[in-house]
Amino acid sequence: MKSEGEQRRGTSGGSDFARIAVIGAGSWGTALGNLLAEKGLDVDLWVREEEVFRQIRDHRINDLFLPGVRLSEWLRPVQSFEEALAEKQVAVLAIPSHVFREVLAGVNPFLHEEISIVIATKGIENRSLMVMSQVAEEVLTGKYMGRFACVAGPSFAREVAQRYPTAVTVACRNIEHARRLQRLFSTDYFRVYAGDDLTGTQLGGALKNVIAIAAGASDGLRFGENARAALITRGLAEMTRLGVAMGSDPQTFAGLAGLGDLVLTCTGDLSRNRTVGLKVGMGMALDEITRSMRMVAEGVKTARSAYELSDKMGVTMPITREVYRILYEGKDPRDAVRELMLRDLKAEREF
Repeated sequence: MKSEGEQRRGTSGGSDFARIAVIGAGSWGTALGNLLAEKGLDVDLWVREEEVFRQIRDHRINDLFLPGVRLSEWLRPVQSFEEALAEKQVAVLAIPSHVFREVLAGVNPFLHEEISIVIATKGIENRSLMVMSQVAEEVLTGKYMGRFACVAGPSFAREVAQRYPTAVTVACRNIEHARRLQRLFSTDYFRVYAGDDLTGTQLGGALKNVIAIAAGASDGLRFGENARAALITRGLAEMTRLGVAMGSDPQTFAGLAGLGDLVLTCTGDLSRNRTVGLKVGMGMALDEITRSMRMVAEGVKTARSAYELSDKMGVTMPITREVYRILYEGKDPRDAVRELMLRDLKAEREF
């Protein structure tokens, strides 16, 4: 692997882009910004928290969201959107879904006509039931959408920051632009595939978090590995049904943004959503769980959105429905499992 000192800051690092803004210094934004900075690119990282800003600026660490990882000297923390986006070619948005609309509205005045936008946010907006590209199309009044993309796949931020082998997908309606972004993010430890199913790729990244809560709850109840495997498999069927109803390619859900991310999030110890489920299964209240977590578990909010969206689209999603009822109606997880097991018997490909 080339060290960051082997490339000049501001060069393209083998891609079509050299100047990048990353908006959001949580674990994923920091890891992606650091990956790009280590390629020799000019990367400004917008940081909301004063403590995190000082840590990165003075000590090259982000102890709040990515502890124990030494950050590139070329990753520059900034505190204003204007500074972060000045003369940039790509803006990477790595922010929680519940503040995506607000942050995008703040960023909008500083976007220029030729900029490419890549979202690394995994969620469905509660109020509108929109995926993030739909929110962006509304906030940005249709501008930039030909160069609007998302990155998704099985990728814990810590493992990416530690240069563990990882594979993801970058999706854009314009496949040639997706290939340009593919070159931007690819390294010898971070393999990127290109796709054109923007909606399906986002849905996979969002819905797998809900299924991961179910899988975690099953583990917390000590229901065993058979139950977890069944939840993953039937959860994938639910994700695919909703995606197809919204015009997505079913094959997307068999790929990295679907099955890949689903398996990782349902089984990995670093999964925040699985952790929420584990604690729910062990009897903890949701308020207590979320208060104890420093970082956002997107599946908690997405469970509400996905439940309401499935109802709106007329798509049967029984696991998602039970996760919603556990989180928001106080249903006992054991009762939820019992109802799932006692549903009317069906052929496997039936809804």
